Amino acid sequence: MNRDLEDADYRRLLQFRTGLRRFLHWSEEQAEKAGLTAAQHQLMLAVRGHEGDQGPTIGDVAGYLLLRHHSAVGLVDRAVKSGMVERHEDPGDRRVVRLRLTPRGAAILQQLAALHLEEIKRLTPRIRDLEQGLES
Repeated sequence: MNRDLEDADYRRLLQFRTGLRRFLHWSEEQAEKAGLTAAQHQLMLAVRGHEGDQGPTIGDVAGYLLLRHHSAVGLVDRAVKSGMVERHEDPGDRRVVRLRLTPRGAAILQQLAALHLEEIKRLTPRIRDLEQGLES
């Protein structure tokens, strides 16, 4: 982009960043209402959203959540203790630990995911309006 930015560009960036912050704040509130921390919610989404049948490793989760490995271990430990996530051995390599949601964790995540998808659907037109402003 080689053009000078205009006041409207800065307003659109502010609107976008403010919208993101509001969404994240709303998301944290929804997690709290469900009895989770925002980090636990993100962990559960990382476990459920991981591609493949085996479930993610702690290293995978650390990558998804942009955490250091030891921080991910602590988060997983707390989620296991709260009954949301469980560890299991990789059938192909017993040295590898995989994660999966417990039935309780899966039920809570399903409720949160449905709320989040509805909120994203509601916000999509506003994001499109910002995008159209960038194209003009």
